[in-house]
Amino acid sequence: MLRISKLTDYGTMVLACLASRPGQRLTATAVAERTRLGLPTVSKLLKSFHRAGLVTSVRGSLGGYQLARAATGISAAEIIDAIEGPVAITECSGHHSACDLETVCSTGTAWQRVNLAIRRSLDELSLAQLSGQEAVALWRPELSPTVRPLLWPPRPSLRVATCPRSSKTSTPWSPRSTAMAS
Repeated sequence: MLRISKLTDYGTMVLACLASRPGQRLTATAVAERTRLGLPTVSKLLKSFHRAGLVTSVRGSLGGYQLARAATGISAAEIIDAIEGPVAITECSGHHSACDLETVCSTGTAWQRVNLAIRRSLDELSLAQLSGQEAVALWRPELSPTVRPLLWPPRPSLRVATCPRSSKTSTPWSPRSTAMAS
């Protein structure tokens, strides 16, 4: 099964918390309190994000962490890369393949195409969308009628939680919500 690690999931929560307070610095302790994650975990994640250039930090009594750029400019791929390394669903899908069978394998090219499609999707999904600050299109008219019912209507579990104490909540975008708002 393709699945991100729990640490990457927590990392997304940490970045979403910072995104909910643009322009403000939060200490690791404040982020831990707001996300209800352990301080050691939050500290580890913030250090990884700092090394990856996703957050900036300032030391001192007025110090803390904040996003290095707007949440719309940070992709899901960058978040995963910072915690887990580049996405590679098979050995030959990564940048530096160490597979001994690559020269005789007939499936490698197909898996590389799948990996590229996943990577593109992750590159197109921003932290703003992950954190519910920006709508994510769930309904796609080009999908066949057999696939569309899986995406519509959105289930209540698709609501995106933001950092506690934040007044912003969001529901996924749909063509019906746009029509109703008009």
